[in-house]
Amino acid sequence: MRKEAMTDKDLRRDVLDELDFDPSLDAGAIGVAVSEGVVTLTGHVGSYAEKVEAERAVRRIRGVRAIAQEIEVRYADEKKVADDQIAARALAIIDWSVHLPKQAIQVKVAGGWVTLTGTVDWQYQMAGAEAAVRKLSGVHGVTNLVEVRPRVPPTAVKDKILEAFRRSVMFEADGIKVTVSGDKVTLEGAVSAWAERDAAERAAWSVPGVRTVEDRIVALS
Repeated sequence: MRKEAMTDKDLRRDVLDELDFDPSLDAGAIGVAVSEGVVTLTGHVGSYAEKVEAERAVRRIRGVRAIAQEIEVRYADEKKVADDQIAARALAIIDWSVHLPKQAIQVKVAGGWVTLTGTVDWQYQMAGAEAAVRKLSGVHGVTNLVEVRPRVPPTAVKDKILEAFRRSVMFEADGIKVTVSGDKVTLEGAVSAWAERDAAERAAWSVPGVRTVEDRIVALS
């Protein structure tokens, strides 16, 4: 029996259900529109962390081809936090994180928007710094300019990525082409779902020395 193709109406219902199901979200003020598999999120949430989580929730849905993120972060007047307070809290939470090198990351805050700079050894440290500060009260957004210092010769990067792909049960490694130029990795090919695309990109980022990943993988459903 042939499976019917998912319509935009079906996809919108699945997205709304997933947003409502996520316990870390108050989805009451989030709007969802779908056109040809492209999901547009509008409305507002009470924190930047919720905005990020809303996009993550949509990425988990099969059939999503792209996401337009237009959600605003709105704080009540009594919850507004001064930039210097945000900066101090951001530095403190980074210092408390055992996986982040001390004093390797600098913080600048303007109008509730946090900019991170500095140099670390691993991509997970760069991502961890952003994950730590985006949960802070008063944060409207984060620009992550932290750089990853190459620690592996470029000739070894591709082999390590392919090895990581072969270990993964999330996708077929043979369907993805890997190109390495210096510390930049380009991924091309096709997978069956967005979650597999994300898994392939995470695998590429897991290799030390990778500073940029250009993900051109197409999710077929």
